[in-house]
Amino acid sequence: MSSSPLTATPSPLLPAKSKNPPPHHHHHNPLLAYLPHCTSLRALAQLHAVAVKAGGGLQAHPAFVTRLLTLCTEQGAEAPAHLAYARQVFDRIPHPGDVVWYNTLLRGYARGGGGGGGAEEAARVFVRMMEEGVAPDTYTFVSLLKACASARAGEEGRQAHGVAVKAGAAEHEYVAPTLINMYAECGDVRAARVMFDRMDGECVVSYNAMITASVRSSLPGEALVLFREMQAKGLKPTSVTLISVLSACALLGALELGRWIHDYIRKMRLDSLVKVNTALIDMYAKCGSLEDAIGVFQDMESRDKQAWSVMMVAYANHGYGREAISMFEEMKKQGIKPDDVTFLGVLYACSHSGMVSEGLQYFDSMREYGIVPGIKHYGCVTDLLARSGQLERAYKFIDELPIKPTAILWRTLLSACAGHGDVDMGKRVFERILELDDSHGGDYVIFSNLCANTGRWEEMNMVRKLMSEKGVVKVPGCSSIEIDNMVHEFFAGDGSHPHSQEARRMVDEVIEQLKLVGYVPNTSHVFHVEMGEEEKATSLRYHSEKLAISFGLLNTAPGTTLRIVKNLRVCPDCHSMAKLVSMVFNRRIILRDLNRFHHFEDGVCSCGDYW
Repeated sequence: MSSSPLTATPSPLLPAKSKNPPPHHHHHNPLLAYLPHCTSLRALAQLHAVAVKAGGGLQAHPAFVTRLLTLCTEQGAEAPAHLAYARQVFDRIPHPGDVVWYNTLLRGYARGGGGGGGAEEAARVFVRMMEEGVAPDTYTFVSLLKACASARAGEEGRQAHGVAVKAGAAEHEYVAPTLINMYAECGDVRAARVMFDRMDGECVVSYNAMITASVRSSLPGEALVLFREMQAKGLKPTSVTLISVLSACALLGALELGRWIHDYIRKMRLDSLVKVNTALIDMYAKCGSLEDAIGVFQDMESRDKQAWSVMMVAYANHGYGREAISMFEEMKKQGIKPDDVTFLGVLYACSHSGMVSEGLQYFDSMREYGIVPGIKHYGCVTDLLARSGQLERAYKFIDELPIKPTAILWRTLLSACAGHGDVDMGKRVFERILELDDSHGGDYVIFSNLCANTGRWEEMNMVRKLMSEKGVVKVPGCSSIEIDNMVHEFFAGDGSHPHSQEARRMVDEVIEQLKLVGYVPNTSHVFHVEMGEEEKATSLRYHSEKLAISFGLLNTAPGTTLRIVKNLRVCPDCHSMAKLVSMVFNRRIILRDLNRFHHFEDGVCSCGDYW
């Protein structure tokens, strides 16, 4: 091959021939020596052409093909063009027989390089492998399943699972956790659990996969049970385990457990990892301790974009909009380019603090950074306009979006119509929601309350009728409080908690004491036609957050902060009750509802009654 064109005329894109020839083992294929220097597609294509000219087609240079495919697929999601090129090269080889080539391509798709179609492309490569009679190995199945997971392709994933079973690879220590993860990513947590239960249960990777699956499917309790099981078996958690477990604590609002895990992280010397610290900030913020979140952030030696974003959202959630915005500016000063997530944080801050003009300015500045707004960014702007009473403008904003609005955007506007008592706009919005999704009980409740509060009884009855025809149910309010490492859940008006009678009696006592300082039940949001004021007051009285707050007063030492997590938005009556409790009983109450945090202290709430 000494007369190869490569040695004759060095191409301008290839490195000039060095004085010392490449090491000896490249002599059988001088092309390999140049490959590592070719990172651009153009250079790779030129070298490829040279190889083809050298004669014998590409299969005459197997080591070269392996290297070329590896270089092209390493980038994965960052360079889809490289992956497409690798695939073209591969497709032109008449009978590829090397398992490494197939696995290399599949790994490219597993890294998300094929976008949404990655699973189909990976499946095609796999089918060709079968046709060529090349036996797949465990790496083949791992990459194939990962490609299905990253494209959320459950159907292809199930088929791949079937083939893995036939090939006897499904129980392999690398394949099994990948299967659990694939089912979890595709939203089938039951199948993931079946896979998990089949394993011998001594594998950290499969525990990690199952814990992550539980958190993703909003089953934080399951995740914590699995974590305790791991510890009982003496399995050593990795940073992946701890990040998922911290998310579980965040979902539950389990601060004490989160603190314990933080200590554990310090003991394991994992507290220098940026991702672990970011998860800690998120957990502390969502469990209501902004001070701890700030502490972790300040102690970090290096911070990435995600750490800044999480901290900004934490400030915003707790009602510190100005601080969130100054963080955003500080981040830019440090030369970190904001991305879609950081912008979400800053828009969120503006909408929670009613800073309309600033919010709109930030929204417009996304273009300067070449960031295309997503549905969540549009949601923040809708919220911003709607909360400040610019309902018509918010309606027009949603209506003229470049993408199809979701029911959630209209829902944001509907809540604002209720808050501002605008029943006509509310009706227009309610109709738009029903076109998209008529199964959400909350929408009917908000709109019928709005009709009731503005005396539009006929319309209210119509909504009630519609609701029962469609068989829609209102999601019951649920609040939880953590006391002595146990999370107690209360449902509105229910008797299911072992201490609910006790809690109800306590609510009665608390309310009697509050009436002395002027508490009057605010029944304007109670939605039942046939109820008199007396009954309405009773239905309000046992709202889940009142039960949880009373239970907390009953079971904690005087002066202990009460932390409550609520699954819906807190109602105005419970909000005013919490303010009074904080004053009369001299307690800090931190209540997290669906949208934000409320810090009640000395009769005042951090949200400034703007929520």
